[in-house]
Amino acid sequence: MIVAAYQGFSPEGNIKSALATVDDTLAKAAKKSVEMVVFPELYFPGYNQMKSHPVVAQKQGGSWETKLAALAKKHGCGLTIGWAERDGDSIYNSASTFDRAGTKLAHFRKIQLWGKTEQEIFEYGDSYVTFELAGIKIGLLICYDVEFPQHVQALAQMGVQLVLVPTANPVNFSIVNTTLVPARASENAMTIVYTNYCGSDNGLSFCGQSTIVGPLAQPLASAGPDDEDLLIADLSSINNIDAALISTQLTDFRKVLTKCCLLYTSDA
Repeated sequence: MIVAAYQGFSPEGNIKSALATVDDTLAKAAKKSVEMVVFPELYFPGYNQMKSHPVVAQKQGGSWETKLAALAKKHGCGLTIGWAERDGDSIYNSASTFDRAGTKLAHFRKIQLWGKTEQEIFEYGDSYVTFELAGIKIGLLICYDVEFPQHVQALAQMGVQLVLVPTANPVNFSIVNTTLVPARASENAMTIVYTNYCGSDNGLSFCGQSTIVGPLAQPLASAGPDDEDLLIADLSSINNIDAALISTQLTDFRKVLTKCCLLYTSDA
């Protein structure tokens, strides 16, 4: 299976521009036989368009999803992308996945809302999502979610081998890209596609450095901090990894039953 991560600039609320970028990117990816392209978090309408999210957010099955599904079918290339979702009076930071036929495979709502701004606008997601594609079990997380070992481990225990993560990671937080994401991949023996913005959006600057990391914590493809890029990785290469090098933490873990301990000090 060949996957890709699109690192690019925020459309900054310009939906026409966002659709054009998705169209162009899927066309390029299809020429490379890519099965699935991952776009950043809240790409529709752009992450830091916080005042716009409650206004423009759409229901599932609305025009955004309809057009995105049509583009996936047009190019014969799957798509995972973040967008602002409305469900009644609630707004969610969501992501949807479409296969190369334009069929919707999964929909996920961000579990860990980051900071006061997100928490004031969005409701919390409350469930994991998995699906199968090309014989691989896949899970979705969004940005801050992947920084929690518990969430990634939960997916791994469900048999997930590949996690797709739309993100909007700001400058000064690149430790997530370079350290936490590789750690999550290694400790769970999985592959993670972590797709970020570059540039800025409404005064918020992003760190770029999108990455596709395999189970040895080594990047299969990675981007720089500043430029638009389309990272492509053929996951079949993972089949050639020496099994002795892959982490067995999930099976080796031992629960400690002791609930407390006493600290002994000497009066001498």
